[in-house]
Amino acid sequence: MILTVAFYIIPILIFFFWGIKIVRPTHKGLIERLGKYHKLAQPGFHWIIPIVDRMFRVNITEQMIDAEPQEIITNDNLNARVDAQVYFRVKSDEKSVKGSTYDVNDYSWQIVNLARTTLRNIIGTLTLKSANSERGRINKELHETLHKETASWGIEIIRTELKEIDPPTDVQETMNKVVKAENEKIAAVDSATAAETVADGIKRAKIKEAEGSKRAKILKAEGEAEAIKLVNEAADKYFIGNAQLLRKLEAMEVALENNTKIVVPAGADLVNVIGDLAGVLPVRAKSQTDNFSKLATQGL
Repeated sequence: MILTVAFYIIPILIFFFWGIKIVRPTHKGLIERLGKYHKLAQPGFHWIIPIVDRMFRVNITEQMIDAEPQEIITNDNLNARVDAQVYFRVKSDEKSVKGSTYDVNDYSWQIVNLARTTLRNIIGTLTLKSANSERGRINKELHETLHKETASWGIEIIRTELKEIDPPTDVQETMNKVVKAENEKIAAVDSATAAETVADGIKRAKIKEAEGSKRAKILKAEGEAEAIKLVNEAADKYFIGNAQLLRKLEAMEVALENNTKIVVPAGADLVNVIGDLAGVLPVRAKSQTDNFSKLATQGL
């Protein structure tokens, strides 16, 4: 009896467990029945009829594939080693999941070859220098081409990135020498510009200093001229008449106190010479003795 029950139950259990399928959240399932599409399986538990049904899981997460390095001849006839990466994902709707399976045979392999062909077409129209300087443009054109060609496969191209655009070794060495020479040239120009700037600064400082000295001398001369003018005006206004005579007498007195020697011309009267020195009018001959006595009395 037990053997009979086991004979029937064990095959049933095997058949049941055989049909259990689990779909992860990162996948969608395509269930086929007798070779035809039956339905889309969402993440979770599913039971299919063994032998009759089959399930194909499709990854719907973002994936990355390498376009693999290749040698491409640029427009200036140089060989460049080019490699790129493509980031994509299968859209999660039913039509896209079906398209990635039924509309293309191995979409990853197809994307790799399409990316390689597109890169050859793009870089073949550019020089090596422009290809290195226009990576953004190459990425953009590659992305647009892949997006257009894979749209019917249910694939979304997220982004494309160039990994490398490397010239041959000898060309790379030459380019490095050119870059080094350009950098040295720029450094020399910067140094010369800095020296010129310093020289200009020193020149401007000296000019400012000379202008300041010139201005100071002008102001000093103007001040002295103004002082002389004021003295002349004061002398013309106040130093007249008896004031002038008094000043001359004072000067004569100081001269005689210091034993100043006075040279008397031959044939001249001493009284008149002293009078000329003091600013006194000459006296007549007959009264010279009286005037001389008068001057002596005044202390001369």
